[in-house]
Amino acid sequence: MPVDVPTLIDLLDGAARYPGVGIRFLDRHEQETWLGWPEIAARAAVVAGGLQALGVAPGQRVALVFPTTPEFLLAYFGTTLAGAVPVPLYPPARLGRLEEYHRRTAAMLRSAGARLVLADGRVKRILGPSILGARPELGCRRLDELPTASHRPVAATPDDLGLVQFSSGTTAEPMPVALTHRALVAQVRILNSLWPDQDTVEHSGVSWLPLYHDMGLIGCVLVALEHPGTLTLLSPLDFIARPALWLRAIGRFRATISPAPSFAYALCTQRIRDEEMEGVDLSSWRVAINGAEAVVPEVVWAFSERFARWRFHPGAMTPAYGLAEAALAVTLCEIGRPIRSLRLDRAALADGRAVPSAEGREIASVGRAVPGFEVVVVDGDRRPLAEGRVGRVLVRGPSLMRGYLDQPEATTGVLRDGWLDTGDRGFSLDGELYLTGRDKDVLIVNGRNYAPEEVERAVESVPGTGEHCTVAVSVAADGAPSEEVLVLVELGPDATDGDAAALPGRAEAAVLAATGLRLAGVVVLEPGTLPRTSSGKLRRQETLRQHRTGELAAPRKVTTGLLAGAVVRSTLAYIDLTLRPRGGRDA
Repeated sequence: MPVDVPTLIDLLDGAARYPGVGIRFLDRHEQETWLGWPEIAARAAVVAGGLQALGVAPGQRVALVFPTTPEFLLAYFGTTLAGAVPVPLYPPARLGRLEEYHRRTAAMLRSAGARLVLADGRVKRILGPSILGARPELGCRRLDELPTASHRPVAATPDDLGLVQFSSGTTAEPMPVALTHRALVAQVRILNSLWPDQDTVEHSGVSWLPLYHDMGLIGCVLVALEHPGTLTLLSPLDFIARPALWLRAIGRFRATISPAPSFAYALCTQRIRDEEMEGVDLSSWRVAINGAEAVVPEVVWAFSERFARWRFHPGAMTPAYGLAEAALAVTLCEIGRPIRSLRLDRAALADGRAVPSAEGREIASVGRAVPGFEVVVVDGDRRPLAEGRVGRVLVRGPSLMRGYLDQPEATTGVLRDGWLDTGDRGFSLDGELYLTGRDKDVLIVNGRNYAPEEVERAVESVPGTGEHCTVAVSVAADGAPSEEVLVLVELGPDATDGDAAALPGRAEAAVLAATGLRLAGVVVLEPGTLPRTSSGKLRRQETLRQHRTGELAAPRKVTTGLLAGAVVRSTLAYIDLTLRPRGGRDA
């Protein structure tokens, strides 16, 4: 095996020689639990021995269903040391909507061909129907239920599978992305080559991102493993409940790198109180990666202004673009430079041209291709487009997936001649990439393409709406020559009945003012109704499907609009609900 292409097992062996660094877990009370890399390696070997004694062979898949705890790391690295392939899945975040959780989890277990499920004790009790629906041969076990046996080292190669990472499932069901050790090591080496001033700065990270998500696992844990360095982890649920925990941890441990999606920066701006930031110094934060969803310039400006008092530097905000099929990062903005954005004429953009306009839609650059990657924007015939022309984004690089696990037809649909069709749309300008939306989510009106994000942001500016709780979709009205736009929006937790009644009209006016589009309808839903991915992204096409089939039942709905035919028929069932007394939050 070439010395310069290690496996994750080699990286763990190397990190075990660094006793002063490791993983710190921080709870909601800001109490810490420390695991150094030597301890992680030793305890993971115990798990590996148990798996081998149970009969788990190299190459077989082991599903991991854990919250952000030390047990996740031991299960993940133990599975790797046994030569098996870890398949991280998301644990249930709440007791509501368990039927949907069991259905999706069973489908992912079957898709991954998991022979065994390892789970946290509390999660195991909830997993029952998922396990029955998938029937893994070795069932579901806690770590302390594994046999006690010595670990037998495995000779893994760089081209062996090292991880099955499910895609987020924003436009379709989650897909099992098969990533080799070679791809994973290539990705983390690329990222670790990008951090500034490495000769003078000892980099460390803080993350609350879920460990079943590529940004949390590959972009944080495996990056710290390859360094090797120190990473502080918080629970995603603790962050949502108290966003200040994230920024306090960055200041307390003098972290230099910490990533998050755009919504997290907005949540901090809106929810953190000044008194929670007492004594916090954010000047060590050199790289605030902003990725995993659309980068919203207004959020960036607001966050930078809000936390300037605590020495956050605007140049630290670093937009990025990536996807599970590439093992994470594809592009990254120049670190230390304030974000670059353009305002573009909406009509021209709808026609596929990037034309500056002072009153246009603002789009942020997500930077240039990271080392080893190539990015090209193409038309429908895969011919490269000139700068400033909108098309599909293709990428090529050293950390692309082998394919979708055991799904050759799906793989050939996106991987061809070494190029991955991302399914995203965008354009290049001055060598940098600007994204305009997902191809399957684009709103089509009179033959023009519009971004759903701009419509959704306009609706969420209306009083009474929740945060990150609006879906805009294209629907065909009976007899209409083109498609129209339907909006489905959840009420905010503190919304009144008056807010609910006024929201449709206000939403229509806000969208018209912001985009020039006239909505065909607005459906108002209770909080917690819209379908989301495991990482919290809204699933637009699944929302439309559930809307059409009447699955979005909730205690109260208000529907307005001009739609006819099938869409109207699917909303008629909601009308009588608007007159009923307000119920509790939908489970």
